[in-house]
Amino acid sequence: MTSQADKPIVTVLTAPGEKEPPGMDAVRERAEVRFASDEASLRESLPGAGVMMVTDFRTEALEAAWPAADSLEWIHATSAGVDALMFQALIDSDVTVTNAQGIFDRSIAEYVLCTILMYCKDFPNSIRLQQAHQWQHRETERVQGQRVLVVGAGSIGRQIARLCSGVGLKVHGTARSARDSDPDFEAVHGNDDLMEQLGQADFVVVAAPLTPQTEGLFDRKAFQAMKSTARFINIGRGPIVRTDDLVAALEAGEIAGAGLDVFEEEPLPEKHPLWDREDVLITAHMAGDFIGWKGALTDQFVDNFDRWKAGESLFNIVDKKLGYAAK
Repeated sequence: MTSQADKPIVTVLTAPGEKEPPGMDAVRERAEVRFASDEASLRESLPGAGVMMVTDFRTEALEAAWPAADSLEWIHATSAGVDALMFQALIDSDVTVTNAQGIFDRSIAEYVLCTILMYCKDFPNSIRLQQAHQWQHRETERVQGQRVLVVGAGSIGRQIARLCSGVGLKVHGTARSARDSDPDFEAVHGNDDLMEQLGQADFVVVAAPLTPQTEGLFDRKAFQAMKSTARFINIGRGPIVRTDDLVAALEAGEIAGAGLDVFEEEPLPEKHPLWDREDVLITAHMAGDFIGWKGALTDQFVDNFDRWKAGESLFNIVDKKLGYAAK
């Protein structure tokens, strides 16, 4: 039987007050597990740890406790976005970073398709009319043939394209560089063509990671480039969108609506004007969170941990300079 002393050390950084992730017994079978939830406890648990699992993707504790990481080889983020981890000392280090790419892709794609269908079939108004006990016949839009622009044609964007194409939507994407052909998108355009493509889309979906290049990407100029009949959906990161500019665009009728799962400030303040707009759909950063997702994240970590322990190549490696997993 392997003794605890023979096991590698894994430090798990959770949010303050967060319960232990499900499935950790499988990790304990393979490693000595230490838990931390803030800078102080992280400084105590990092020395000697070769691996770190981060469940609190908004944390700043790691940067603050970084000098205590004397043996760290690999950090795994249980989220698709890793922007909070991309501080300069980590970027410059030899520590490998992986993320949870693949876990949330399908669920997020389902959320996006649901939002598109709700707008086309006017379900927000149907719910309001039902609550008011009003029978009001209306005509609604056909989904088939409408054009969707997915900003960020990575793994999540690809799942969105596959699912939306299945109901007859014409899906285009944007990426760092254009692709001559793509099995899931009608076309993938370079980021330099974003403004032109915005003006051709009926739905614009943000599926990009938060990087210095995407922060504030959707400002007033971007919204003004869209069709006045277009709807905007953000399942990427809140700071990609300038919230005040979005509100101004909605108030001016420059776009027809917004489905928002992420925000610059979370939780969205109770008095924020977005809450009361009938052309806005709001959810609480939950687009990818299906029943059982926390256990699935631990299972994914265990699979990668077994690779790490065997000296094999890890999957979902993040390009630290780009700020996301390139494949």
